Amino acid sequence: MNISDFRRIALSLPGVEESSHMGSPDFRVGGRIFATLASQSQGYGNLMLTPGQQADFVAEQPDIFLPIPGGWGRMGATHIRLAAATEDLLTGALRTAWKLRVEKNEKAGPVRKRTTSKGVPAQGATSKPRTLKKKR
Repeated sequence: MNISDFRRIALSLPGVEESSHMGSPDFRVGGRIFATLASQSQGYGNLMLTPGQQADFVAEQPDIFLPIPGGWGRMGATHIRLAAATEDLLTGALRTAWKLRVEKNEKAGPVRKRTTSKGVPAQGATSKPRTLKKKR
């Protein structure tokens, strides 16, 4: 598999749109990321999984799946080695990340887009606005 295959399969899932985060292609459902090509130069696609799902994928196919280094990896973000993956494996992995995101979206509710004072979408406008804590 390659980057074009990753993109084609991700975009074939219901409700998926391609966007960009920090200059790298990402794939979103309901305005939220479930997969990226942030590591495409290294031959990886990235999947947003739970730590448990990640552990299962890595245990079953350690030559294909590996945790992303650092904090993101500890939260379930997982590399998939595209050249080593079959179409069925890549499709299943993307579908797993997509389904997880759809389920989280249902629990979280709709995304509210942020705008600037001029009504223009703000950078990163697909995330929920943060509520600030009052200082004591």
